[in-house]
Amino acid sequence: MKPYDVYPLLNVNIVSGKGCKVWDDQGTEYLDLYGGHAVISIGHSHPHYVEAVGRQVAKLGFYSNSVINLLQVQLAERLGHISGYDDYQLFLVNSGAEANENALKLASFHTGRTRVLSAQKAFHGRTSLAVEATDNPKIIAPINANGHVTYLPLNDIAAWEAELAKGDVCACILECIQGVGGIRLATPEFAQALSAACRQYGTVLICDEIQCGYGRSGRFFAHQWLGIRPDLITVAKGIANGFPMSGLLISPDFKPVYGQLGTTFGGNHLACAAAIAVLDVMEQEQLVANAQRVGEYLMERLKALQATEPHITDVRGRGLMIGIELDIPYKDVRSRLVYEQHCFVGCSGTNTLRLLPPLCLTEADADLFIEKLKIALS
Repeated sequence: MKPYDVYPLLNVNIVSGKGCKVWDDQGTEYLDLYGGHAVISIGHSHPHYVEAVGRQVAKLGFYSNSVINLLQVQLAERLGHISGYDDYQLFLVNSGAEANENALKLASFHTGRTRVLSAQKAFHGRTSLAVEATDNPKIIAPINANGHVTYLPLNDIAAWEAELAKGDVCACILECIQGVGGIRLATPEFAQALSAACRQYGTVLICDEIQCGYGRSGRFFAHQWLGIRPDLITVAKGIANGFPMSGLLISPDFKPVYGQLGTTFGGNHLACAAAIAVLDVMEQEQLVANAQRVGEYLMERLKALQATEPHITDVRGRGLMIGIELDIPYKDVRSRLVYEQHCFVGCSGTNTLRLLPPLCLTEADADLFIEKLKIALS
């Protein structure tokens, strides 16, 4: 038996990491500007994280959600405080897709409706309704194509309001910064008008913060740049720095009903210990502020490079979530960055390099990346 091929793999075997650097099995050092799909929030192998996870697994790795788990209580209180959502409730699961799946299901329970509005180029996961809300027909299997979802242009409020006015929409789901879609930003005007329209028509507003949240934008949540307060917020990726975990932040307007939601592995002791350690480091090292400061610096350097580099057609993003659009094949540039310059970046959209580094990235790391990118583009 061998692994099922899912992605075209880079021919690199990464075996260790520290901060914003990783090493392969040949000892080659790489600058990590991708963080394993935005998962590494506090840096690779942070000593506090390593110690906390090791201490917890030596005590108890798992027990079921049929008993009290005070680590869940501690995590919920800490997350509510650092994010500004003290009055919300937290439901813990295992992946971003599962978080979105439960958010959409909860919205349908809450409203009694079955239709969803999602943005064009959106990515919300690969399970059931989450994949149906993803604007990519290549990954929506016939069994998932049930006609629940209408895709609308990002920032076209007239189109969204026209659908909401029909009165049958249970939820609008929105990435305030689209990741897979090419680092496309929702505007404050659009987000605020959409939030108001959702309230008017009794529709649940879900912000998918799985990639753009957890400090990556320079605020704890990307929607906090836009002046809105959604009903449901989904988180994953950086929540546990590589340990599989996700969560759903639920407005106090939603009253728990036993049996509606459930999970076997979600919020287990080891996952909670990892997530608490992440919040410890984020607070102690002020990583949200660092993401904003270093992100602005990197954006300035990239904009300056764009002025002299004809192959860069656009630079966009916020914090440490940045897209570099090219007029040459982006996969070729990424290959040169990986194999020749020993630097990891991602790809998204039609021709965009996607930067999602650990939030501990420094200005010196940003400078080093700019030099590597110049060579890869030359």
